[in-house]
Amino acid sequence: MEMVKTDFVLDAKGLACPMPIVRTKKAITSLEAGQVIEVQATDKGSKADIQAWAKSSGHQYLGTLEDGNVLRHFIRKASENEEKAERKHPNVANNDELEKKLESNGNIVVLDVRETAEYAFNHIPNAVSIPLGELDTRLNELNKEDEIYVVCRTGNRSDFAAQKLSEKGFNKVYNVVPGMSEWTGNSNSITK
Repeated sequence: MEMVKTDFVLDAKGLACPMPIVRTKKAITSLEAGQVIEVQATDKGSKADIQAWAKSSGHQYLGTLEDGNVLRHFIRKASENEEKAERKHPNVANNDELEKKLESNGNIVVLDVRETAEYAFNHIPNAVSIPLGELDTRLNELNKEDEIYVVCRTGNRSDFAAQKLSEKGFNKVYNVVPGMSEWTGNSNSITK
């Protein structure tokens, strides 16, 4: 295994979204500009989450090394003049608004950016599954003219995805919060 020099190691193994990001945000505040944090996580979705969070907050995502089932993410803390305020997508819809849109047979697309395993266990009927980490390479599967409601487990990954879609020219994009963690509407599942 390659050795990468770090200034701080954060153990986020066994934690699911959004906890690796929450812990990383807290830990990085105690670092000096230019120092490197290693975040150890077992959540497969953490790679896309950490990468997107680093980009939106101005920190530098250096890369991820796989060590068995542990993902070792490396982030360099930005200096104050590099760091920027964490962006949030301006168009937000709550779960109830999405449910009403679906009930009225509104002509909308529900984009689920969770990992495929999360989607398989529970998802909104007819939702399009494109994990956040694959979004850049699968944009051609979406129509820029469609009204798109982006969902994830808690609203964090979907926020990053909504920002990315807007940057790529999608104009009718809504981040759904709190997302699948509190979804009470119709859903499909591999278990009954």
